Amino acid sequence: MLAALTGMGLSAAAGLNAYIPFLVVALLARFTDVVTLPVGYEWMESGWAIGVGAVLLLAEVVLDKVPAVDTVNDAIQTFIRPSMGGLVFAATNAASELDNSTWMSEHPWVGVVLGVVVAGLVHTGKMAARPIVNGATVGFGGPVVSTVEDGASVGLSVVALLAPVFVVVALGLLVWLLVWMWLRVREWRRSRRPPSYAGP
Repeated sequence: MLAALTGMGLSAAAGLNAYIPFLVVALLARFTDVVTLPVGYEWMESGWAIGVGAVLLLAEVVLDKVPAVDTVNDAIQTFIRPSMGGLVFAATNAASELDNSTWMSEHPWVGVVLGVVVAGLVHTGKMAARPIVNGATVGFGGPVVSTVEDGASVGLSVVALLAPVFVVVALGLLVWLLVWMWLRVREWRRSRRPPSYAGP
């Protein structure tokens, strides 16, 4: 189901950065025919919604690259990112027209729930990894990781809308990247422990 793949990709992107997939969907809906928002979601492509989204994105990009502040920001985003995941999933149900399926349109609550769950899982992984990265690199790794996450959010959003069949591959790469990063940080921390350290 292309609609489900599109929604999952956008929701995962929202788990990394709540405002990037929102703005990608809103801008494509406003200026192109790639996205046609369903009834009830047309407000997303309004000038005021895009403007507010752009301001929030700017704040998110800056705050997420400041050590310690990024942890507080992640705590606040615990409510925002999953909610945005549900929103963008539900708002792109119009993609069901691509595969002549109306199931998602007839069951809109499924999209909202799936969007919240997918975005929440990605956000949880991001929130758990960031303090470890900051601690292991004395704060220098945070901005780098944040930039990678923003790039991944943009990439996932574009792939989800233009080539949804590749969303599974993109999500697999995202999971691999998060696991690889976590293992590298853990290995780095172990290498810096004194030889006499007997902890885990």
